[in-house]
Amino acid sequence: MRHEHLRTLLVTGALLAATAACGGQSGTEAAAKTLTWASTGGQFQADEKKALQEPFTAKTGTTFVNVSPAEPAQVKAMVAAGKTTWDLANMSWIYAGAYCGELYEKLDDPSLDRSKFPPGTTHDCFVPTYRYANVFSYNADDYKADPPTKIDDFFDVARFPGKRIVQDYPKSGLLEAALIADGVAPDQVYPLDLDRAFRKLDTIKDSLVFAPSYGAVQQMLVDRQGSMVITVTARSIVTAQSGANLKAVWDFTTTDIGALVIPKGSPNKALAQQGIAFVTEPAQAKAYAELTGTAPARTDVDISSIAYSDLQKSFNAFLPDRGRLLEQDKPWWIANTDAVVKRWTSWKVS
Repeated sequence: MRHEHLRTLLVTGALLAATAACGGQSGTEAAAKTLTWASTGGQFQADEKKALQEPFTAKTGTTFVNVSPAEPAQVKAMVAAGKTTWDLANMSWIYAGAYCGELYEKLDDPSLDRSKFPPGTTHDCFVPTYRYANVFSYNADDYKADPPTKIDDFFDVARFPGKRIVQDYPKSGLLEAALIADGVAPDQVYPLDLDRAFRKLDTIKDSLVFAPSYGAVQQMLVDRQGSMVITVTARSIVTAQSGANLKAVWDFTTTDIGALVIPKGSPNKALAQQGIAFVTEPAQAKAYAELTGTAPARTDVDISSIAYSDLQKSFNAFLPDRGRLLEQDKPWWIANTDAVVKRWTSWKVS
């Protein structure tokens, strides 16, 4: 199945990206132990350098060239030009799943033991490097006497008035939350009943604020443009650090993974796979979790051994007594993203 929406995203800006792809190091110029790592930039890429890259350099002598942002259009352009310069990219696993073997390399290193990761979080072209959640939280200054306590409250604008800030992308946990609030049991959420989910969203549509980026989510909350939010773990933490009086609600929460993927034609595929295996090892996984507040991907890392701050703990869905957790279904989202995004876009303007 082809995913036309993803193709549209990948094609956008591809001509400009192709020009950039042809620059930089050539295969003959690149050192044998240099990996080019594409990511989001900013603090999160700085955390990757400290917790993941520097220990790999110390162990193997491998150096890193860091670039940002990690855009799928750039991957498409590089592969099309036959000049892939990135070895590792921190981007949504959806792209790697949809174009596995075509734009992204299959992972075949035996050190990437998929049994070490939670069920449903791995694929031929990706394994998780960390786990996070789509956290429902609220501004405690707005609900002092009667705070929200369950996911249903996100959809109760009569009892809990105020704007709800959401990422302008349907895979933000909102559709699953809508179904749970409408009475669907967690083990019956997938395959998503989109008609039912959007009917539930209709009941709060006038109270939704669509943020174009995680940075916009953070700024809107700090500026008090909304009273409730569903957003990712790390952004929840940073937003609270920035001054928003956020409190998490632990009733129902979707969980997801971050992944490092390898663009097709990487000049250092074998070394890149070794890098992926290394960053998921307990020492690096714990160091990254402590910096970001996310959770290690491997099931053999004891989360209670991680020195989270109190603020990080308050937004960490993987600690005890966090209510009902549901991992977002990877095969379903890979197969249906095109249809869901089309439906989402149409619904917003209807």
